[in-house]
Amino acid sequence: MGPHVHSTEEIIRDLLAENKIILLEGAQGTLLDIDHGSYPYVTSSSPSIGGACTGLGLNPQAISGVLGVFKAYSTRVGEGPMPSEMHGEVADGLREKAQEYGSTTGRPRRVGWFDALAGKYSRQLNGFTGMVVTRLDILDGFPSVKICVGYRVDGHELDRFPANTNLLARCQPVYQELPGWDRPTASATNLSQLPENAVAYVRRIEELVGCRVQIISTGPSRTETIVVEQFIR
Repeated sequence: MGPHVHSTEEIIRDLLAENKIILLEGAQGTLLDIDHGSYPYVTSSSPSIGGACTGLGLNPQAISGVLGVFKAYSTRVGEGPMPSEMHGEVADGLREKAQEYGSTTGRPRRVGWFDALAGKYSRQLNGFTGMVVTRLDILDGFPSVKICVGYRVDGHELDRFPANTNLLARCQPVYQELPGWDRPTASATNLSQLPENAVAYVRRIEELVGCRVQIISTGPSRTETIVVEQFIR
């Protein structure tokens, strides 16, 4: 092998043997997982926690923590079921404010309210020990915010994410509406700087997904971050 080409498995094992901290970052999202996503609207690999093991030759017992990263609202690129999708002026306004356009194609992303059923499914599948909520500042100024807390289909209500994509495509969202906040969260670096209603929104997401929010992002800058709990010890 050349000087810049080496076995990834050996590098990882050597670092672990030295008790080094290794941070792995996955791409895309759980619902695009080829095995556990909303097939056939998926990618060709495993962006769930299983991909960390198969992609790096990593022993699963070496993983000490798993952070799930969520936007404060939902987005999706391309086709596929998205029960909490927004339409009309609210969707257009959020998309423009957040600049939710494909970085390569420029194609508008689909946007929706936070889907707690999809979030809980992702937590259960990946074993999240904590969560990161990004783009909270995008919801600044909304008179109210919604969270999808269930689905309604064929006269029945579902309280869990369905494995059948055709069934998911027929699901209608069941929303809980919470009051918005009129003070900005943008650029906040401490939880005490957030409006009470913004904190309540984050806490409700915690309850519904089933794990603690450890980091909140309040803007595009690296410094616009609230570390609620240390996730690396």
